[in-house]
Amino acid sequence: MDPKENDNGLPGTREDVDNGSLSSSPSEGMAGLMAEEAAAEEGRLRLVLVARKGGFGLPTACPSCLPVYISLKLANARFDLQFDGKNPDSEHIPFVEFGDYVAYNGENGGVVDKLKEDGLLNLDSGFSGQSIPDWISTKAMISSWLADAALYELWVESDGTAADKIYFCDLPWPIRKALHWKQSRAVKNVLGITKLNGAEKEDEIYRKARQAYEALSLRLGDQTFFFEDRPTSLDALFLAHALFVLHTSHEASSLRKLLTSHDNLVKYAENLRRDYLEGGPSSSSVPGVPAEPATPSPAAKPSSSRWTWSSKPKPKQKRERTEEEKSFRRRAKYFLLTQLVSVVVFLTILGPIAAHEELEMDDDDDDDDMGYGY
Repeated sequence: MDPKENDNGLPGTREDVDNGSLSSSPSEGMAGLMAEEAAAEEGRLRLVLVARKGGFGLPTACPSCLPVYISLKLANARFDLQFDGKNPDSEHIPFVEFGDYVAYNGENGGVVDKLKEDGLLNLDSGFSGQSIPDWISTKAMISSWLADAALYELWVESDGTAADKIYFCDLPWPIRKALHWKQSRAVKNVLGITKLNGAEKEDEIYRKARQAYEALSLRLGDQTFFFEDRPTSLDALFLAHALFVLHTSHEASSLRKLLTSHDNLVKYAENLRRDYLEGGPSSSSVPGVPAEPATPSPAAKPSSSRWTWSSKPKPKQKRERTEEEKSFRRRAKYFLLTQLVSVVVFLTILGPIAAHEELEMDDDDDDDDMGYGY
C-alpha cells in the first residue's frame, strides 16, 4: 500500500493490487487481504479539531479556533469537531489530531501552518508566484491590524460578556472573574495600552482597522475570493475575522460599523458561510452551524411539574439520606467554602500587588516603548 495525497492535501490510501496480476499462492493472497484491511482501517481515520465551544451562531466562537475550522471547511476536509471547556486559557487550543499525530496552536506558527508544513492541509498549493507579494502583505494586515482590533474590542472596549461566554462560561463565577481580569491585563500589555495612552491607542487601532477594511474591499471587488478565484489561507483568516465581528460584537461596536460600511465584504462573508459552513461542499461530520454546541439534555418534565410563582410544589415524603449522600453533601460544602476562601485570599493579596504594578507601568511609560510591532 503506497501513500497518496487526496486533492485536499489530506493523506489517503490507494489499492495497488492489479486484478490481472494477483498471485494464486495462499501467502500472497493473505498479504493482499491484510493490505486491503489496513487500507480500510486507515480510510476510517479522520481529523479531529479540538476547539472552544460554539456560540453566537458560530460552530466555535473562539477567534483562534474559527480560522482553523474554516480552513478545514474550505479544503473540504473530513473532520470531527470536539470541544474542550476544561482548559479555557490553554495556549494549545485549538489543536488537530490525526491518529497519533497532533498539531498544537502554540507551536510552529499555529495549527494551519503546522498542517501545511507536514503536508496534511495546504490551501495555498499551486498558488501563482506573481501574486505572492500582494498576498503576503494582505494576509499580514489581517493577522495584525484586524486581529488587534478584534482583540481590543473583545477584552478591553466591551463589557466582557462575549469573552466570558466564549472562554469561561463553564467555570464558577469567582474563577471566571479572576481569569477575565488576568486576560484583560495581558491583552493591554500586548497592545501597549496604559491609563495614560488609552484614548490614543484606541484611535490608532480603529484607524488601522479602517484602512485595512478599505484595502480589502478594493482588493476583493466583486470577486468570490481575494486571489485567483480560489480559496486560500488568506480567505480562511479573513472569513473567520468577519464572522467573529459580525456575530459576537454588540450593535454599538465601532469595529462592526467599520466592517458593515463595506457591502462587498459583508456579502463575501455571507456567501462563503452559506456555501461552506452551512451544509456546502464540506464533508465535515458537523452539519451546518449550530447556534450552540450540541449537548445531551435531560428528558423534558411534564408541564404540570413545573413551578410557577403562584403554584406550590406538592409535599413529598421525607426520605432518610444514605451515608454516601451525607458524605457527598459534606464534601460539597467544604468545596464551596474552599472556593470562597481562595477568592478572598486572591483579592486580599493580589489586589494591592496589581494596583502597585499598574502604578509602576505608568511610571515606566516614558522609558519603555510597549507598542505592538506590526
